[in-house]
Amino acid sequence: MLMSANERPATLQYQANGFRVLSAGGFVLCAVSGERVPLEALRYWSVARQEAYASAELATRRLTGAA
Repeated sequence: MLMSANERPATLQYQANGFRVLSAGGFVLCAVSGERVPLEALRYWSVARQEAYASAELATRRLTGAA
């Protein structure tokens, strides 16, 4: 069965002012919670770690070592 692009996770290259889509998909997984984050809602990521976060709280926990 074929999956539409929105049903697959995207592969992104995170940059300082945005991200580049390397492999089409509708979402990425939060590196802390594992939660699906739709690309249109993605606001938090780490360029150095190349990972996405579902919220500012989760990003802060990860980047301060609390997660």
